[in-house]
Amino acid sequence: MDITQSNEILLSFTVEDLQLEAIERIGRKLNDEEIRIAKKGLESGLLTSIDVVYSTIFNEMIKYE
Repeated sequence: MDITQSNEILLSFTVEDLQLEAIERIGRKLNDEEIRIAKKGLESGLLTSIDVVYSTIFNEMIKYE
């Protein structure tokens, strides 16, 4: 397996990603205010549960050592 660069992006969300999800879920695109609210929610949600995500990742790695 190749060694990854330390600045490689592992996960990203674009406004386009958000808009596609909005179209699928609510049948329309979001306006600027809704995008701002969604961005805040994404940041909050990801930061709140990142410890759970990391724990899961590293526990899986330990299983395969």
